[in-house]
Amino acid sequence: MDLGQFDPRATAPYALSKASPFVASAGLVVDDVSGVRVVGHIELGPDHFTPWGVVHGGVYTTAVETAASIGASEAVKDRGEFAVGVHNGTDFLRASNGGRVDVVAEPLQQGRVQQLWLVTITASDSGKTIARGQVRLQNVPLPPR
Repeated sequence: MDLGQFDPRATAPYALSKASPFVASAGLVVDDVSGVRVVGHIELGPDHFTPWGVVHGGVYTTAVETAASIGASEAVKDRGEFAVGVHNGTDFLRASNGGRVDVVAEPLQQGRVQQLWLVTITASDSGKTIARGQVRLQNVPLPPR
């Protein structure tokens, strides 16, 4: 999510139309947001493919970072903070040639200074895990308006 366009002070609809072109191209549609869970989905298709016809891992990495950042920022917004990723470790578990995937992000740890979120991406049709990632985030003050 492009924080230049996103104001984490407000619970906003996390619409693709408000995302940066980079994040929007990954296609994450956020269905539900709280400071302890983010649920979304992506309709994967040819725009997400490598030259070999499978989904590019960068799509999953972007979805992991985005979902974790949204949830972690929701968790600290009442303190006048937002969360920025400091480490993203995404594992690609099986290849996909498209279709809908579900994205679920939940915190493993939420501290005063940092948070650790786990994000799981599963194929909607089979329930099989396609990718999973952990993102460590730093809680930082919102910039002055």
